Amino acid sequence: MADTDAGMLFMRTMRALVRFDDVVIFAYRGKERPIDLFSTFGADDHEIFVSLYQAGPYLLDPFYHAARAGKAGVFRMRELAPDRFFSSEYYRTYYSQTKLAEETGFFVACPDGVTVVLSLMRRERSGTFPAGEFALLADVVPFVEAFVGLAWPQLSRRFDTLAKGSSRRRREPANAADRIWQKLNLTDREASIVELVLQGFSSESIGLTLAISTGTVKVHRRNVYRKLGISSQMQLLSVYLKSLEA
Repeated sequence: MADTDAGMLFMRTMRALVRFDDVVIFAYRGKERPIDLFSTFGADDHEIFVSLYQAGPYLLDPFYHAARAGKAGVFRMRELAPDRFFSSEYYRTYYSQTKLAEETGFFVACPDGVTVVLSLMRRERSGTFPAGEFALLADVVPFVEAFVGLAWPQLSRRFDTLAKGSSRRRREPANAADRIWQKLNLTDREASIVELVLQGFSSESIGLTLAISTGTVKVHRRNVYRKLGISSQMQLLSVYLKSLEA
């Protein structure tokens, strides 16, 4: 089944159950650039939701991290987002451009470490998904899982093909994300903390996640800012995204 045909069938089926404005379906594998399987956006929105997202911001997306963690089922974005996500620089500079009231995603595990996330989006004018509609989505999780298995059975091969092409163009491993911190001369601990900061975790949550004190987290943050010659999270995000593009 072609990606567009599968996406349209999914969209029509969901419209029979709940109200939403847009659909986007991504396949994820590790830290690799996600594959855009289907979306309903016009040209301007496609640039924000797909093209710009694939260029690097996906690495800070709660849905991406939930996919990597092996989440399965249907979730609202606010269920998965870190405690400071909606006040993070990533949210202010990227995610807020989407002008969404809510994003809800089906997470479907596929063979070879691939996860497909099928997102239903409601714009600000539409409000969030009511509890009754979200309950309907939870009821159809088994159907969505079966549908993804039939519609996209060979996704790992597509990732392999893209990875080989990227490696040939760059003459180096395709996964640029793992090289960022080495280029920025950060230690493993500093890199771990910066990733969590950019995702929207508070210093307190980072301390709990890494089993260190909040004071130690703040010391590492100050050291990172000094190393990079910056003084704000906005500058940190800018450095991070520029490093992805390099």
